Amino acid sequence: MKRLKGKKALMITTINFFILLLWGTGNLNNIGLGGEEMKKLEGKKVLMIIAERNFRDEELLEPKEILEKEGAKVIIASTSLEMATGMLGARVTVDILIEKVKVDDYDTIIFVGGSGASQYWNDSLAHKIAQEAVNKDKILCAICIAPVTLANADVLSGKKATVWASEREKIETKGAIYTGKPVQVDGKIITANGPQAARDFAREIVKALT
Repeated sequence: MKRLKGKKALMITTINFFILLLWGTGNLNNIGLGGEEMKKLEGKKVLMIIAERNFRDEELLEPKEILEKEGAKVIIASTSLEMATGMLGARVTVDILIEKVKVDDYDTIIFVGGSGASQYWNDSLAHKIAQEAVNKDKILCAICIAPVTLANADVLSGKKATVWASEREKIETKGAIYTGKPVQVDGKIITANGPQAARDFAREIVKALT
């Protein structure tokens, strides 16, 4: 009987040791009550702004997949609630009109590229969203030709940024420091230069959110 108690005591001591070890390394916070690992972006909300027509498919779908896999809730905004269509044929449901967007509701704002993204270059509402995101210390992102929207909103002045190469001059004339990198991070502003960088773009957003 005493032996059994001794084994139980040893087991409890061992369990307590591992709990303290996990707590000390910060890993305890990643374990759910059911023993399952919590996802990195659990509780985070991400807004992806796309054109009604001709957004770039990979630039929406690949980051969306990565962010959702990590636990983020992704909301898609556009200027119409009709089914949006991508340059390569993707069709996606729009969750919210851009005019209804409240920046406070999101941890990250992403402007998706594609030829249709030029509709936001001189859009005052898109500019207001970008400016408010910066002022409220949100993570602000844009890919492909969408960094031009950020530049025209005057949030890239003095910032390192990248963009689809043909639009380099458009962001430089607004004060951006063009680097030409596939993905560029400057503080809480993340830019990428096109669909081939979509997955790395998403990974940098995950890092910023964690």
